[in-house]
Amino acid sequence: MHHVRDLIPTLDWEGGRLGVRLRYEPKDLDLLYKDFMRAVSDAEAIKAAAIDVAAAEHPDADPPPAPPKLTIWPANLVDFLSKRLSTHFTIRAYSLDPTKLAASKNSLAQPQVLPLASLPIEGDPLHGLIRVHDIPAQRGFGEEQSGQDDEDGPAAVAGSRLSEQLRTYYAKHLDPTKGPDPRDLGALQAIEAAQDAFDKRLTESFKDAFDEVEDMGYPGVTDPRPRVSTRLKAIDGLNHSAAISFEVDVVAEDGATTPLLRLPEASNGLGYQNLISMIFRLMSFRDAWMRVGKASKGTTIASTEPLHLVLVEEPEAHLHAQVQQVFIKKAYAVLRAHDDLGDSKKLRTQLVVSTHSSHVAHETLFSCLRYFRRLPAGMAAKVPVSTVVNLSDVFGPGSETERFVTRYLRAQHADLFFADAAILVEGPAERMLVPNFIRAHYDKLNQCYITLLEIGGSHAHRLRPLIDHLGLLTLIITDLDTLDRTGGVSVPPAKGANQKTNNATLKAWVPGVEDVDALMDANASAKTLGMDGDLLFAVRAAYQTPLVVTAPGSAGPETAYPYTFEDALAFENLALFATLNGTGLVRKFHEAITKGGGVTAIGQRMYDALKSGKKAEFALDVLELEKFDDIVVPGYIAEGLEWLLKQLKKKQLEILPQVEQPEQAEQAET
Repeated sequence: MHHVRDLIPTLDWEGGRLGVRLRYEPKDLDLLYKDFMRAVSDAEAIKAAAIDVAAAEHPDADPPPAPPKLTIWPANLVDFLSKRLSTHFTIRAYSLDPTKLAASKNSLAQPQVLPLASLPIEGDPLHGLIRVHDIPAQRGFGEEQSGQDDEDGPAAVAGSRLSEQLRTYYAKHLDPTKGPDPRDLGALQAIEAAQDAFDKRLTESFKDAFDEVEDMGYPGVTDPRPRVSTRLKAIDGLNHSAAISFEVDVVAEDGATTPLLRLPEASNGLGYQNLISMIFRLMSFRDAWMRVGKASKGTTIASTEPLHLVLVEEPEAHLHAQVQQVFIKKAYAVLRAHDDLGDSKKLRTQLVVSTHSSHVAHETLFSCLRYFRRLPAGMAAKVPVSTVVNLSDVFGPGSETERFVTRYLRAQHADLFFADAAILVEGPAERMLVPNFIRAHYDKLNQCYITLLEIGGSHAHRLRPLIDHLGLLTLIITDLDTLDRTGGVSVPPAKGANQKTNNATLKAWVPGVEDVDALMDANASAKTLGMDGDLLFAVRAAYQTPLVVTAPGSAGPETAYPYTFEDALAFENLALFATLNGTGLVRKFHEAITKGGGVTAIGQRMYDALKSGKKAEFALDVLELEKFDDIVVPGYIAEGLEWLLKQLKKKQLEILPQVEQPEQAEQAET
């Protein structure tokens, strides 16, 4: 308890949560005010002097010359603090009440309000409690580094070569000259013997030179005589650019494999340098925290901090996808590889990794993920901010849905955590064709960061808890999957036929309707689901709806009821598919259209063909068309993509537009 004595809220506290607020605030508000007003007064005096000078230069001007346009620091308080922030501001810590911890609401944190009478904690309440190490993103590979190393490793520079890290590690933990023990005696004897031999050789080498100097009268009888001696240090053996090299196996003439070839450190790939460097630095951080080797001798050692916080920024730089996964799996184990650590709960290690890599994110449990969501000014604060979404309880404990989503995302390598929006599609045909529709017809949408997932209507709703927590704008492109209510068998869609949908997403998520007639009649608002108070988050469903088409040879337009994406595409492009002579579904659709008989008969033939047709092959055949860009996008998909583009434009705003009050809107209309 002595580690947290400054944070304990009451004398009744016997363990559990503790809270601390770190706030950047003025050291002395009165002094800040006085200094700011003094600077403003000085600026006004300079402006007044400039006006007087201008008037003196033109004494006879009538009217007097306009005062010169002059901006003098400080223009305002922000401008003043741009130069004096560190002078007047400091970080102060305040104790929080654990009983007032509030859960987030709509993925927004509910921070505890400090009472006005709260007093800051004297000193640093985290000193002796947390040991912090970090690995920055700029690690300087391929460049010679310079600078002084700090006590825990080469953190004083943006990055450093492995050879420099080895020298630092050796000096701190292994150098036999620092607090030697019996195991170091052999090394010290070898160093001393080498030093004596080198001194003897140097004395012989410089003898003639010193004799020549003596012939010139110096040194005299009473003058001190020069001697040459050396001081060898074991670390000198690492103090060169080739201290670290990488062996490459070479096949000799007799077929044997020997490591004869060595590559300099700088000649190895940046990915390997990055991986080896990060792992070695994690080892160095761990050993510095635990005072391994010579670090525990020669100085007064304070008690080991119970918490070790290690920050790693973007470890994926230069790393292959598989290596990224290996790193995130093994990094924590490296930090715990010590006899006093392992599974012990007395000394805790926390590894915090910031990343843009889906490979790193997907190898991490949801309970360990924190998602940073960007919000424009006017939504959560007066300035643009990022809110941190805790995903530890997104699915609940021991959830089957969590297991499914985790395994699915690892198999898909989706970028849900890094995308501006997501499109969930029904099957392989949509997965292949929808991105090409976007590239051909929606250039601005193509410039956005959108992840596309093939999830199917029966499973898409399992992603709902995750998408709701992330506040991720989502378009679901799915199928009606119509069933006859009486027999429960699959049937072609029809209006007024007492049908229901078998699509779990449409029933359980959005629009939350089972009746097919109601689904067909639903407007855009009914197909959209948002979160209360979140103007940037919405989920929209896009599914087949009735469309009016004119079949080749038909007397006039008729209403068609598509069943899936494939026949909806064919109905929108009847003239095109009537001319195609491909294979599989393309050929069957061609035959269904050319046989005629009206839209209803064509739809029934397409429905029968889809029962055994290969949809992925259909999509590939469509992709091969010479005039693919001329294909008309199915109406329900086009409507969904237009909606998504409109929402993304709103999401890109840094400041939300002011919402008009009803009275203002009425006046504007009048």
